[in-house]
Amino acid sequence: MIKLLAKFILWFGRWDVDDKLKEMIPEKCVMIAVPHTSNWDYPYARAIFYEMGIPLKFTIKDRFTKGLWGLLFKPMGAIGIDRRPKDSTGRKISYTEAMTNILKEYDGQICVIVTPEGTRKRVEEWKTGFYYAAKGADVPILLGYMDYTTRKAGVGKIIYPSDDMDADMREIMEFYKDFDGKYPELCVMDRRWAPESERVASSE
Repeated sequence: MIKLLAKFILWFGRWDVDDKLKEMIPEKCVMIAVPHTSNWDYPYARAIFYEMGIPLKFTIKDRFTKGLWGLLFKPMGAIGIDRRPKDSTGRKISYTEAMTNILKEYDGQICVIVTPEGTRKRVEEWKTGFYYAAKGADVPILLGYMDYTTRKAGVGKIIYPSDDMDADMREIMEFYKDFDGKYPELCVMDRRWAPESERVASSE
């Protein structure tokens, strides 16, 4: 039933799935989904990556994976983030630390999807927790994309975080610079690492 629903969503959205890297998807990874400008992005992404056989998960506050909320969100792929202190210091762990721990400790195949823009609005700096979580858990970053102009979507590249974050982030920005979201005017690369042409366009 779910497979038929995914196929219908892809047909409805007129999406062509780019699955050339399907056989290279590792057991554990972080996937960033860019651009993110519309509420339609998530259902399309779920259908696209379900079709590719990628077990997408997303993080949410732990309380929403319990009780009645859990019945709704867990089947959608939700994993609870519990940031309560784990030792006698009373220190509340960061979101990035919690995500790193999930990736390290999860038993089985897992791909955590993140929208680094953090919002559907136009922003000039991404949230970089995805990078630090992948680095900390020693897992690769999948560059997931949906180009509303060509109606093509999938995983276009796999990045293994190195000891040079600036170089890695510039490579990521270079990959995404020509893709359009549903609302292209909201698509902006992170100005800290964007190609020169993108920095100029962003300042205009």
